[in-house]
Amino acid sequence: MKRAERLHALAEELRRAGTRGVTAERLAREFAVSVRTVKRDLAALETSGAPVWSRPGPGGGYGLAAGTSLPAISFSPAQAVGLLAAVAAASDAPYSDLAAAGVRKIVDVLDPRTRARADALAGRIWVDAPPPASRAIRSALEEAMADQRVVRIRYVSGAGAATTRDVEPVLFASTNGRWYLIGWCRLRDAMRWFAVSRIEKATVTRAACSGHSVAEVGEPPPHARPVHGERS
Repeated sequence: MKRAERLHALAEELRRAGTRGVTAERLAREFAVSVRTVKRDLAALETSGAPVWSRPGPGGGYGLAAGTSLPAISFSPAQAVGLLAAVAAASDAPYSDLAAAGVRKIVDVLDPRTRARADALAGRIWVDAPPPASRAIRSALEEAMADQRVVRIRYVSGAGAATTRDVEPVLFASTNGRWYLIGWCRLRDAMRWFAVSRIEKATVTRAACSGHSVAEVGEPPPHARPVHGERS
């Protein structure tokens, strides 16, 4: 990891730590560098304007002052291309259109030299992604999930039987290369997994969800994780 990238990641670790703070020793283990290097990086962050605080003694450590924002830290060409590749490879993922628009905003504000290097590197990555479900269906499912409203779907089972169901959306899940809407099916009065590719029509209703939780879905697959990743 280059130093600029490490400084950005270091600032993010401090932000996640909140008022608890985090020790230099732990940061050194996290980034596989020496404690001396971590302290030098923390000093560089503070010099750049980041609101770094330190607390000596047992239970002490480093953190960021509450209520302040970090100074802008430039993306490297590899970071920008990593975002481009991830979004391109997951064109069928929920909110992928918004993600693509967000990445374009990031690339547009890069300095010309970094943008040129990112463009050159991006030309060395090919993506052959499966075609996503219709935009109208995905938009309805995304809206229902974000607003926690019941969505009415026309669903075709693996055997070809079509049914219309009112579903309270709880989760989007990706497994074995396929996206699913997991929700409380009012027709079956139970939690069900619906392959997005088998949803022929989706309409957001005005009915609010009744409060079914992620815990009701059960244990996730062994390697499943939320997209925000692990937080300290």
